[in-house]
Amino acid sequence: MHLTPDRVAAEYEWVLERADTVVPIINDVRDDLGSIFETDVDPVTEDAYREEVEIVFADGDLAVNVAAMVAILRNLDVDGDYPGFIVDEIVGRELAATIAGSQPLRTLGEATFHYADLQVHGDETENAGVDDCEAALAAGFQERLPGWNWTERESPFSVQ
Repeated sequence: MHLTPDRVAAEYEWVLERADTVVPIINDVRDDLGSIFETDVDPVTEDAYREEVEIVFADGDLAVNVAAMVAILRNLDVDGDYPGFIVDEIVGRELAATIAGSQPLRTLGEATFHYADLQVHGDETENAGVDDCEAALAAGFQERLPGWNWTERESPFSVQ
């Protein structure tokens, strides 16, 4: 694979255009996890998702890495799928973490990827890695976007 600024821009467009697929995954995950953790989590809008995609891809160093992992997953297919599921899990987990950002969001993005991946099943006509890509985008961006109560407050562990 050869990455150029044009290729990064193309992957950006693909990620941006997936709002109608990724945002419902984000909101389903937030609803499920909110119920499990007994908290209300604000839903994400397609506009908020697109704005955050723009922020991620505006950082060139971050953008080239996100674009590379998106491209790998979009093009990844394995005959029979099962023998190749480890590589799409590894790349998907890393994509979610990279998008999510620094700790603790990075680790939460990785964990959320595995949860989201269980909920997402690709179309038979798509490469096997596409549903992992969508789950990773949902997991990573849902960590970046506001709506979780614990991220909206001052940490009780901050040292003054």
